[in-house]
Amino acid sequence: MARLFGTDGIRGKANTYPITPEIALKVGKAVARIYARENGTAKAVIGKDTRLSGYMLETALTSGMLSMGMDVLEIGPMPTPAVAHLVRSMGADVGVMITASHNPSDDNGIKIFSADGFKLPDEVEDRIEQLMNEDTSTLPPSKIGKAYRIEDARGRYIEFAKSSIHSKSLRGIKAVLDCANGAAYYIAPLILKELGVEVIPVSVTPNGTNINENCGATHPEQMCELVRKHQADVGISLDGDADRVIFSDSNGNVVNGDRIIGLCALDYKAEGKLASNSIAVTSMSNMGLIAAMKQAGINVEITAVGDRYVIERMKEKKINLGGEQSGHLIFLDYATTGDGIISALHVLKLMKEKHMTLAEMAAFMEEYPQHLVSFKVREKKPVAEINGLPALIAEAEKEFGETGRVVIRYSGTENKIRVLVESKSQELADKWIERLCNHIKQELC
Repeated sequence: MARLFGTDGIRGKANTYPITPEIALKVGKAVARIYARENGTAKAVIGKDTRLSGYMLETALTSGMLSMGMDVLEIGPMPTPAVAHLVRSMGADVGVMITASHNPSDDNGIKIFSADGFKLPDEVEDRIEQLMNEDTSTLPPSKIGKAYRIEDARGRYIEFAKSSIHSKSLRGIKAVLDCANGAAYYIAPLILKELGVEVIPVSVTPNGTNINENCGATHPEQMCELVRKHQADVGISLDGDADRVIFSDSNGNVVNGDRIIGLCALDYKAEGKLASNSIAVTSMSNMGLIAAMKQAGINVEITAVGDRYVIERMKEKKINLGGEQSGHLIFLDYATTGDGIISALHVLKLMKEKHMTLAEMAAFMEEYPQHLVSFKVREKKPVAEINGLPALIAEAEKEFGETGRVVIRYSGTENKIRVLVESKSQELADKWIERLCNHIKQELC
């Protein structure tokens, strides 16, 4: 049987395998067994985004944990990074976030954090899967755990997020804030308003089925249009669980994660705060970012796609800034995972302190023409085994030389393949994205 955990927890269509109450119950039991204490009662923090299926999974997970003697601290709809923070601040043994992040509302998933706020290593996930397949002994009624609804969870995270910029006033900035009808729909506008930002909120009325629907970080068009309409200084677009963010400058142009990482790296270096004089990004980051960092004397560590791999490299190399083009931005001095709200606060702080627009700060790099195409495939055949594809990639890279590349990978959470073609020449980028996608579709679709 295929491994249950993917690159970002367990994910799939809600109420179908593996996102069923039966599986969630088993996950809850297995987690409780792993984190059981010899002395005292183990505790878990459980948060969720705004999907309708979150209630079903929360109840099942909680039941599994309680049945094995673990107490559960329920915090309700909260961003993923809030769970990562609260598991530490509340002294819990494990944190669970019920979310499918940027995916449609019919999907859902389970992300698990250890007591230090970092995502679980592969070996612990494997242990959970192993225990799920074993018979679990029952506990006497006197040993069953208790569930608590934590009423001050929002306030704890609000103060934590504001403290990342030392609660400096951001008065004078007008921002469009798109919360994707997701986990940050209430908390993100409140944080910005408390810091003095004039907020134009959008997609802050979740109904259980409209999360990420034509809004949020994967659909920034609405944000950009509203920035122009309201003559705002900046646009901020979070995804469904608020662990990633995409920006718009005051002209309504999208500013992605690459540019945010780069402009923050330049500031960190100037302030003497860039640990190891390095940043960590994935193989999907634009070659223009790497060139700009090299020119500034900043080393760039390249990892596999996925914020967990970026964070692992950051911990290994003692790097405090990194992330993904898609908007997972990791400020490791403050957060243990991507945090869209904290990332936004740092960008707004720089705009305020430097008296610069986002467009001015983001202009440090020349972005290479880049095509990223995703489409569904009938099977995830290893790329090296797709008939004729390795030779075609070699031909493309020979033509690109050192000013272009091809990256082909499968989604870790969906039955999709992603094809990235990048070249300093727009003509070559256009040519090769078409040839490669057509070839793959003939072989796998």
